[in-house]
Amino acid sequence: MFFKAVEENIELRDRQKDSHTEPLLPPTPTYRTFDYVLVAHKVDDDMDQKAQRQRAFIQQLEKKNITITRIIHDDKVFFGLRAPTEMFLDYQYLLKVSDSCNWCGDVRGSVNQATRIRIVNFILHQTFINTGENLEELLMKDVFETMFCLHEKKMQKKLKKEWARWSGLFTGQPVNDVKCYFGEKVALYYLWLGWYTKLLVPAAALGVVVFLYGLAFFNTNPLIKEVCQSSIMMCPRCDKWCPVWQLSDTCTYAKVSHLFDNEGTVAFAMFMAIWATLFLELWKRNRARHVSQWKVYDWCEEEEELILEIVNDPNCNPKQFRHSYLRSTLVLTLVTLMLMLIIGLAQALVVFRVVAAPLMSEGSCKFIKDHANTVAIMLGAVLHYLTIQIMTRVNRWVSLKLCDIEKTNSFAATERNFTVKMFTFQFFTLFSSLFYVAFFLGRINGRPGDYVRIAGWRLEECHPSGCLTDLFIQMAVIMLLKQTLNNIFEFIVPWFRNCLRRKTAKKLQRKCGQCYRKACHNNQGRVEPCDICKLRDWLYNYHLANTDAFSLFNEFLEMVVQFSFTTIFVAAFPLAPLLALINNIFEIRLDAIKMVHLERRLVPRKTNDIGVWTKVLEAIGVLAVIANGLVIGVSSDFVPRLVYRYRYGPCANGSTHTHCMQGYINDTLSTAVVSHMAVRDDFLPDQMITGGGFNVTQCSYRDYRSDEDYTLTSQFWLVLAVRFAFVILFEHVVVVCKFIAAWFVPNNPIHVKNDRLIDKLARLKEELREIKRSKSTDV
Repeated sequence: MFFKAVEENIELRDRQKDSHTEPLLPPTPTYRTFDYVLVAHKVDDDMDQKAQRQRAFIQQLEKKNITITRIIHDDKVFFGLRAPTEMFLDYQYLLKVSDSCNWCGDVRGSVNQATRIRIVNFILHQTFINTGENLEELLMKDVFETMFCLHEKKMQKKLKKEWARWSGLFTGQPVNDVKCYFGEKVALYYLWLGWYTKLLVPAAALGVVVFLYGLAFFNTNPLIKEVCQSSIMMCPRCDKWCPVWQLSDTCTYAKVSHLFDNEGTVAFAMFMAIWATLFLELWKRNRARHVSQWKVYDWCEEEEELILEIVNDPNCNPKQFRHSYLRSTLVLTLVTLMLMLIIGLAQALVVFRVVAAPLMSEGSCKFIKDHANTVAIMLGAVLHYLTIQIMTRVNRWVSLKLCDIEKTNSFAATERNFTVKMFTFQFFTLFSSLFYVAFFLGRINGRPGDYVRIAGWRLEECHPSGCLTDLFIQMAVIMLLKQTLNNIFEFIVPWFRNCLRRKTAKKLQRKCGQCYRKACHNNQGRVEPCDICKLRDWLYNYHLANTDAFSLFNEFLEMVVQFSFTTIFVAAFPLAPLLALINNIFEIRLDAIKMVHLERRLVPRKTNDIGVWTKVLEAIGVLAVIANGLVIGVSSDFVPRLVYRYRYGPCANGSTHTHCMQGYINDTLSTAVVSHMAVRDDFLPDQMITGGGFNVTQCSYRDYRSDEDYTLTSQFWLVLAVRFAFVILFEHVVVVCKFIAAWFVPNNPIHVKNDRLIDKLARLKEELREIKRSKSTDV
């Protein structure tokens, strides 16, 4: 349909040109700026293969009427590229007659520099020399060193003043200016990030309220008092070196546990699940307003690529869609193997923690010896962070290779597939260890006399106050390290490169001033930059940090991973939205300063949505409901406390003189008698001697078991049944609330729908007027 429409309308366009009707685009000046710059190493030998490939590629560009300016500087050769105006006239016309982009913003008026760069970038990557190599392959073989588009000084200065500065932390973003300079894709990223940050404010405020709620009852909570004032002797945490220990030794741990495991956590988890849905629905409305204003609401990436293909080569053939079950099976198999490897690394971290705790208990440092489990958890979190940094690079390489196997028909499809694979790998890398801590830690370790072991080492146990604090520590360390260190490195590396290029820039500044004083005038009488002045601008951009097609992907991935931390395990860490809010306030300006000051200009790309990231965010929202329901129902002590209050506690028997939770900690503990044969084999005699020299004949451990035969008690099965019932009820209630919220908030505001109707009516009327004018011209 599209190619047929082009053929049918080409004659109409030619008649309009012959009849001297109003052109689609006003003529542009002969000289403005360069669209692109290629850089290569200087080769003195003309017969060198690299030199021959360079000439062949440049000749192919010249055949497409691209003007090329060649400047040699030291051992580098710079090629300045500028495309002809006719190329953009063709682009505008094809955009005008396409099925879905006929009222896009680029149809009317002159083509801005961002659009020129985007078209030229596509043409450069679709230009092949006689050996069949394109620019990407030539860059890999070092025929060309690099390529980049130039910053526009006037617009760059405006963005620095209004946006890319630390003093503007709490000011709005000039999204329309960002769109004009960096394209719709970058603008939508900052629009999404700003919207996400704004909606984090109520989530962060409520998270602080939940934290303060736990803090308010810090000193009066009977569970904390019961732990801190207890004389119960607990069973050794590990083999050989760990002695029995007193429950009161973990008073501080019990206090921290209560801060993040209280009644307010349940309400906060429900709120965050609904918040995630409202955030996405309100974002869709906000996006619709802006893309409608930018005239890209009906934009279609497939037709955009077809148009660019025709502009590059009028005789091109469309790339056919292909699907291979063999390739899909191979990719699926490799993805499964990669996920198994990542999960295996998570298990290695578990083994590290299992081994580290008893080894540190043997050490000479009293502090580490007394807090061996906590130190092991924190070291495991730090090691997990280092694993994340290494696996991020591995995941990227594997994802790119898998996309090469699939052989998609367009860059947009490749980008979508890469995003899904990379996020899946990163998600498992980040959350495999957290899922173990949340749902398996302390639940598969066995009991005295029948411990579960890995390579002879006992698995970890939960604290008598619950396992949620372990999850909190793991999340806090990873979030703080990941956000803080990543932001530092993101800023320091480009900033350092920026400092190095200033020396070269200052030398050329003086030469450029002399050049301008000589008044290098062109034929129209205007001052046109001479080679030194052009080179100064080119070197300025050359020494900036490199960017590529996945530079923006990295920013999106970082924020979506943060969104996952903020929603999936928020029941264990109510302060996560606050940390995310503080990080994002700085993240917006940090990314803006990088893009405007410190990095080469990103290739402006057109779009009308954040793409597959919307689906990823929706999946995270569903997973957040499941995970938080399981965290509260399985990981936290909310359900056991509820059962104790209404079934086994003092209030269940009608007592009003004591607190309803009095005796809860003791109720969750079972007793192991050392004289029993199986238990005696697990604990050495030296382990049963206290620090005061007393020999202990029995110890307590966290479980609901009989003291005689160690069978599970009826209370265990009741608590388990209530846990499952709570999880099912929680998830169904929250899912229903999510669906109601999604239905209640329409994706498109009414004024956007009305504006689109008006635009379509105006377009149809304009098309009718053009047809009448062409008929009158023929007559």
